[in-house]
Parts: sequence; structure tokens; C-alpha cells
Amino acid sequence: MSRFAALTVSVATAAILAGNISAAQATIAQQPNPAGLTCRGAGVDPAAKVRYRSEILVKAPLRTIWNLQTDVERWPTWQKPVATMKRLDKGPFREHSRFRWTTPVPATPVSPPTTLVITSTVKQLKKDACIRWTGPAIGKGLRIDRGVHVWTFKKVKGGVLVRTEETHAGKQIESNAPLATQFLGQGLEAWLRDLKTTAEAKHRS
Repeated sequence: MSRFAALTVSVATAAILAGNISAAQATIAQQPNPAGLTCRGAGVDPAAKVRYRSEILVKAPLRTIWNLQTDVERWPTWQKPVATMKRLDKGPFREHSRFRWTTPVPATPVSPPTTLVITSTVKQLKKDACIRWTGPAIGKGLRIDRGVHVWTFKKVKGGVLVRTEETHAGKQIESNAPLATQFLGQGLEAWLRDLKTTAEAKHRS
């Protein structure tokens, strides 16, 4: 397949696909999605068969949360699935920023052990409010062709409401869409928990 425009993948999802969590443990119901999250008017893929949305209240300043999420080069310090990370451009994190990370994936019932290489491109961004990035995940015997990931951040009573929504599409990932959705959900829930834990710890220190 030819190189295509960057689509999205959750790093934590890669860890789930690695087989670290069983299908039974991954039985998370997909969150209600009446309209879909957007950033500057753009959202996830409405036609995608694999789709998950969730949210969490983080009791930390918005600036702390935003800096954690956008300082991608430091993701490996608080997200265990991230093995390596490299910015592909210089300057502040902004629209059109690109970054590449890797995550090891052991053998699963449907794929051999491999290392996923993920290249992401920020498509939309509004400082302290939302991010939408895209990027493929490609490894030997494992591939997520198309995806879109949106994050929104809103100050509310007691903290910041962080919402995330992601879609995946592609022949392999759609071969069992319900199971893939469970895996995606488990991955996003883990990412949200790690973000909350890290941000709140920084706020207390």
C-alpha cells in the first residue's frame, strides 16, 4: 500500500492489542456519542466502524494538563506503552506538527510480535481547548490504516473535563469491529487515567 496521509492511533490501544489485557477484561461499553467531539469544526470519521468516546475529570490546572498532552517528547515518562518518541519538526506544538513514536507489541491471536511505528500529524488545534491529530500505526502483521483522534479540554467546577474520541478504520481492524472497539476503549480509558494521575501529582507537588 502506498504511503498515505497520517491517520490516528492511541498508543495505549497498541498495548491492548499486544494482548496484555484479555477480551473479557476489555468489555467496556462504548460511550454515548450524540454528536461527536470536534476541534475547529473537524471531528472523527463518521463512517468508521470502530469508534469510542470517553471523558474524565482531572483535578489540576488546565495549563498543567495541556502541557502534559502537548509535550509529546515527554510522553514516555508517563505513558508506559511509548518506547520511543521524536518530534519531526521544530518549534511549538501547533497545527501541522508531526511526531513519530514506537511501541513494542508481543504476539496476539491475530498478529505476530512486532513494533508499531506511529506517525502523527496535528490537523487542528486550539490552545487550551482542543487537539485533533491523525496518524497510521504500522508493524509487521499489524496495521491500523485510518483513524482520527480528538481531544477537548474544558474548565468545570472542581477541575478540567477532558474528553477524547477516536475512530479506526481499515481491513484488519474492521475484521472484528466489536472486539476492536473494546480494545480501543480500554486503551483510551488507560490514557485518560494516566493523564489524570500525572497531572494531579504535578499539581500536588
